[in-house]
Amino acid sequence: MENQITVQNLFSLKDKVAIVTGALGLIGKHHCHALAEAGASVVVCDLDEVECADFASSLSVLSLGIGADITDKKSVIKLKEKVLSNYGRIDILVNNAAINDKFEDPQTALEESKFENYPLERFQKSLDVNVTGMFLCSQVIGSEMAERKSGSIINVASTYGIVAPDQSIYKNEKGEQIFYKSAAYPVTKGAVISFTKFLAAYWGNKGVRVNTLSPGGVLDNQDEFFLKNYKTRTPLGKMAYPTDYKGAIVFLASDGSSYMTGANLIVDGGWTAW
Repeated sequence: MENQITVQNLFSLKDKVAIVTGALGLIGKHHCHALAEAGASVVVCDLDEVECADFASSLSVLSLGIGADITDKKSVIKLKEKVLSNYGRIDILVNNAAINDKFEDPQTALEESKFENYPLERFQKSLDVNVTGMFLCSQVIGSEMAERKSGSIINVASTYGIVAPDQSIYKNEKGEQIFYKSAAYPVTKGAVISFTKFLAAYWGNKGVRVNTLSPGGVLDNQDEFFLKNYKTRTPLGKMAYPTDYKGAIVFLASDGSSYMTGANLIVDGGWTAW
């Protein structure tokens, strides 16, 4: 029987239904494209329903856009109900939504981003989205998978959930610190990895696989000094393109990873290798 399983079949997501949160973000859109290209119907989920619907219409498989606030349990329940009403099943959940600190005013960014000054409100907001949002989506949508005894949950973390931020890459050509990477992002992304292990062990006997994808930094019009600093810190000597995670997301969603749960798939150009 095993000899009849082909690679094409292993990685096919035909007839599967996938929900991607934070779907309108930098790599969220590429997660959606990847899943659709593998054959899945994709539920594009972000805050703005009109934008979600517009983007869903651009995917290669007939898909759906739904606006939801993942920090609100009632909103997540409505999301689940709409998906079940349209498709009758949920096979894949990609917990991609997250806040990554950005300081709008360069004049105050350095002082605001210092750990000693970092606002509690910012820290709490990151916890709400990056951790509580993941918890609620997994609880509400994952429970549906557990009842059906089948599903794949992919929690998106970061290299900064594994190692501490290298603050030196945020120095400009003159060696001046522009800002500091805050504690909020690494703390919440570390929680993503721990939560993955918890849920994988908890639902292993229910046929629900739970894995983490930890991406490295992605090209997004960063300053030249930052790109130069990042490249010297990475064995492959470059940042990722947003498309560099398409293969990983399909692998974790598909039967290609059928004996994999509780794992952290690191795709970071070697950042954490040294």
